[in-house]
Amino acid sequence: MSSSSRGPGAGARRRRTRCRRCRACVRTECGDCHFCRDMKKFGGPGRMKQSCLLRQCTAPVLPHTAVCLLCGEAGKEDTVEGEEEKFGLSLMECTICNEIVHPGCLKMGKAEGVINAEIPNCWECPRCTQEGRTSKDSGEGPGRRRADNGEEGASLGSGWKLTEEPPLPPPPPRRKGPLSAGPPPEDVPGPPKRKEREAGNEPPTPRKKVKGGRERHLKKKPKPPLASAEGPAVPSPSPQREKLERFKRMCQLLERVPDTSSSSSDSDSDSDSSGTSLSEDEAPGEARNGRRPARGSSGEKENRGGRRAVRPGSGGPLLSWPLGPAPPPRPPQLERHVVRPPPRSPEPDTLPLAAGSDHPLPRAAWLRVFQHLGPRELCICMRVCRTWSRWCYDKRLWPRMDLSRRKSLTPPMLSGVVRRQPRALDLSWTGVSKKQLMWLLNRLQGLQELVLSGCSWLSVSALGSAPLPALRLLDLRWIEDVKDSQLRELLLPPPDTKPGQTESRGRLQGVAELRLAGLELTDASLRLLLRHAPQLSALDLSHCAHVGDPSVHLLTAPTSPLRETLVHLNLAGCHRLTDHCLPLFRRCPRLRRLDLRSCRQLSPEACARLAAAGPPGPFRCPEEKLLLKDS
Repeated sequence: MSSSSRGPGAGARRRRTRCRRCRACVRTECGDCHFCRDMKKFGGPGRMKQSCLLRQCTAPVLPHTAVCLLCGEAGKEDTVEGEEEKFGLSLMECTICNEIVHPGCLKMGKAEGVINAEIPNCWECPRCTQEGRTSKDSGEGPGRRRADNGEEGASLGSGWKLTEEPPLPPPPPRRKGPLSAGPPPEDVPGPPKRKEREAGNEPPTPRKKVKGGRERHLKKKPKPPLASAEGPAVPSPSPQREKLERFKRMCQLLERVPDTSSSSSDSDSDSDSSGTSLSEDEAPGEARNGRRPARGSSGEKENRGGRRAVRPGSGGPLLSWPLGPAPPPRPPQLERHVVRPPPRSPEPDTLPLAAGSDHPLPRAAWLRVFQHLGPRELCICMRVCRTWSRWCYDKRLWPRMDLSRRKSLTPPMLSGVVRRQPRALDLSWTGVSKKQLMWLLNRLQGLQELVLSGCSWLSVSALGSAPLPALRLLDLRWIEDVKDSQLRELLLPPPDTKPGQTESRGRLQGVAELRLAGLELTDASLRLLLRHAPQLSALDLSHCAHVGDPSVHLLTAPTSPLRETLVHLNLAGCHRLTDHCLPLFRRCPRLRRLDLRSCRQLSPEACARLAAAGPPGPFRCPEEKLLLKDS
């Protein structure tokens, strides 16, 4: 609703503002409609600048800057107490001429105004009514919306004039069947037909009109002319009219009136004496327009699903959606299928030459030659020709890819990694994001070694949602901000295990080597590690400040699975270790390498005694506190 362009109350068309009281205004965004997806808060570009479809106000009010076109003052209805005085001092916007005036400022004699009961401060002004300027469909004004906000019995309907008569109850729905079925039963109540009123059988209802906006009463709007039997005469709608119709249909979808078929069917069964069923879908058209729609017409069938009404006394909601010409039927929804690109053509087995012949060496021989080249030389070979470029993408030529120490990873780099399918990937000390890492891991199902040392936990947390069935080595050294809670997310089994599953596998069940140097590990994290990573043969806990003698006792306890599988153990820089923990390492029969360097509280003499006795067989000490054993 907006105003025209002739003054302060009818300037350039202005938008109404939210009422901040209806159900749509007080709810939150849905996050699913196309307007929400465009918002920046939901990850969109923020170009549409539109509110959520479910938050579009159903009763917008005039802006606070609106003033009367005649006196130039704002609404002053709060300064008086009487209903008539308040109405005379409130601002009203005409739906035809778009002028905003005080009803008390108009001097139109006996002209009558028509109030829109659904939109606040909205009417058809007396001047437009006197001049005969009306909307194309008198049963509904432009921009009509619900005023009851979907609540039963919250409004008096729509389109009531200012007379003191209460609205007439809606007539009962007509019978189904041919036109020659006979007259309707006499015991069914209802107002007289329009033809009888026009013929003079019943005197018309007296009207009291508004004089200058000082008397406020209610009366029905004038009905549109009856449609002929051949079909209703529908005027061609204007673009503004079509826009308003689309808006009303959208509001109808947002706030549905509860189904009242049960109450209507009960009242129909009571009122129908001849036993024939009444169509309750036709009742809204009769109650609003005061006429029976033409039988068999297409307009009747199209309007059946869009209007609802309830007989008087059934307790249901009153009419609140005056629909114009029904929208055209929606096209059938086509089934959606995933369109995949065509498969790539097979790689050529020979190298075509410029002369038209093929090179005598086949593709297998060229690949054996390319295996002796490094990554830089392979990239140079890929620039020679298209055939070599396709051959050099073979994953046997790229067993390991090193992208360490790069500040950012571009999409072409990630696509190149996925295309080469390496078995080992080094992303240490890079700025890889969580989204990029998750994208990579979901496409590298054959990855066996993953190095993420020096990255942030925000990006490493992608390991908690990515499947890694072939992973054997995981390097998480010196990751920032890692606590017990983060390690618990990484070690625990995924929460989406099937119901009834008795044994759930953790994400690191198949990992054989785990590097956790520099992390703030506690004994609680070690217990989870022993439970959900039972196949570890190499464990790096160097420079972990919380690792001490109790941690060594957990690793070498009789119930620890690592007692029999541990081969390499790095505890360098763990300052809480003392000489009392050294005899515990004799419980690990397969231990071949034990690094205790930079442990301040360990004496060299105690380490020498352990090397001499050792687990089965003595150790040798190439460096102080470094114990090695030949296999």
